[in-house]
Amino acid sequence: MSRRKARAKGAARSHREPRPLGDVFGRTAPGPGTDETFIVRTVPGTRAIKPYRCPGCDHVIPPGTPHIVAWAQSGGEDDRRHWHTGCWNGRNTRTITRRWS
Repeated sequence: MSRRKARAKGAARSHREPRPLGDVFGRTAPGPGTDETFIVRTVPGTRAIKPYRCPGCDHVIPPGTPHIVAWAQSGGEDDRRHWHTGCWNGRNTRTITRRWS
């Protein structure tokens, strides 16, 4: 026997407006030194399993360190960059250290 309360007949599921892409992957924020919008996601230390190089300070983010992943809203998977949280928060007061070719 079912433990859940049965739905009333004729009860329809509410139809929601589709969420913007930023809501699915994280929040949106202005990018470093540009007018472009970035999608920003927080990575907890338990999910950080590889070392990454922060473009804000050009230092390595060791495994197990909570950090930020950000990419341009118009970009793809290859455009994701891993930032120290402090470097991302200070991105508008300093320039990017590492230049990507």
